[in-house]
Amino acid sequence: MNLTLPQARKLALVSQKLPISNFSRGLNGTQQAIEHLGYVQIDTISVVERAHHHTLFNRVPHYRRGFLDKLIEHRKIFEYWSHAAAYLPYTDYRFCLPRMHAIKRGQRHWYRKNSKLMDYVLQRIITDGALQAKDFEEHRGFSGGMWEWGPIKQAIEHLYMQGDLLVTKRINFQKVFDLTERVVPDNICTATPTKIEYAHYLIERYLKAHGIGHLSEFGYLRKAMGTKIKQALNEKIESGDVVEVKLRSRAERLFVTPEYHNLLDQRLALSKVIILSPFDNLVIQRKRILRLFDFDYQLECYLPRDKRKYGYFTLPILWRGNLVARMDAKADRRQRIFVVRNLHLETKLKKVNEFGYYFVKALHNFSKFNGCEEISVASNLKKSLKTLIMVQQW
Repeated sequence: MNLTLPQARKLALVSQKLPISNFSRGLNGTQQAIEHLGYVQIDTISVVERAHHHTLFNRVPHYRRGFLDKLIEHRKIFEYWSHAAAYLPYTDYRFCLPRMHAIKRGQRHWYRKNSKLMDYVLQRIITDGALQAKDFEEHRGFSGGMWEWGPIKQAIEHLYMQGDLLVTKRINFQKVFDLTERVVPDNICTATPTKIEYAHYLIERYLKAHGIGHLSEFGYLRKAMGTKIKQALNEKIESGDVVEVKLRSRAERLFVTPEYHNLLDQRLALSKVIILSPFDNLVIQRKRILRLFDFDYQLECYLPRDKRKYGYFTLPILWRGNLVARMDAKADRRQRIFVVRNLHLETKLKKVNEFGYYFVKALHNFSKFNGCEEISVASNLKKSLKTLIMVQQW
């Protein structure tokens, strides 16, 4: 069966609950969003509001920053590794066990194991209860760059990654760790899935959250799963749980669930502008958004200044079912000013004035979410922003 590229984009957006969602408001909606998306990536960069809050703000009406802490406290979600550090629903806990067991058997995560120090940390937590890294006298914090952790933090990280410890809460964004058996609710299944079960889960989870997928996307950053994912995909096609489709004028194989017609019947709020996080679930696989949205995106904060094309922390912008712009911005929370440092419009954006009207509304809402009361525009951009009817409205 053939799909047009706009249809494929619609499947992706409707499944990602963008630009509108059907989640409940507040705390319940936050839990629903995480259960539907499968994960929300955690990030420490705070140039604008951190990625986990930003991602949920775009999908959950009346979202508040404290909701994630409450859901952790109530044992509705937990922290672990998806393709990166993330909040995950407890219903998916057992599918983290393959990674935990692999690391316990010796698969390297970031650092070499220090078994003696790990035993010491574990015994302290067994005896004293939940602790932070700073509760250990030996802790020295960051010894150099942001990735250079002291030995205690490395030991805790290994215990966490191999499943002996879990985050029980955060204090000022700093993790508090406790024994896993003290944290995981009693009603959660802890049976380790087989490799083929895990492969089926990866496909199901991906298509639920993204609507349409390529074989290479189902096992994104999962090691040694390629063969089993192919096997599981063939089984799902044979059983009718997955349907193969093709994009017109393209030879690549893509896959959907049989319910994809229902997704295509749903409405997109085409006029609404969404300012996305660089770590939003929609855009995190850069090859995917290049394939579906013709949007060549790279987060340039990791590049030297002279190598950056669009800016330090550019945010993709969604409008009328496509990614049409990117904005480099910074929230100056002390002065309560939201600074727009660069705005780049894609050549495919045709209705510039109409986009500008809806972009202004989105920018004001996003500025407030970032705790800012004013919006400042870099002087070299004001002319282009006037074209977007912004300066008059500010």
